[in-house]
Amino acid sequence: MKKEIFIIPAILEGYRTLKDRTFKIIFESNELSPSKAGQLQSNLLITGYLAFKGDPFKKEELDSLESIESDFDDIKKSPSKRLRGVMFILWKQDSENFESFERYYEYKMEKLISHFKEKIND
Repeated sequence: MKKEIFIIPAILEGYRTLKDRTFKIIFESNELSPSKAGQLQSNLLITGYLAFKGDPFKKEELDSLESIESDFDDIKKSPSKRLRGVMFILWKQDSENFESFERYYEYKMEKLISHFKEKIND
């Protein structure tokens, strides 16, 4: 399903590198119209492309962006990386007194592995 491109003026506020060598990029915008806010919300957690330019896009540039076809199968995170990412967010929300994410991750994975090992018939 191809999503419609939406454009909002924004300021590149910052970025930071993450442990897995990806980037978290932070933008700030002025107040958005309800329709733009709805478009933003409907794209939450969807993989897509980001185009940033210091000046408004020209019609030819917009047409070029509209024509981009993408297939994210080759860049999607593996299920194990997705699970690790979800677990990291849970740890950030409640560390459960684990001093590091690595310890939290190891403990939770051991529990998960044990759960499935118990289901194995001898």
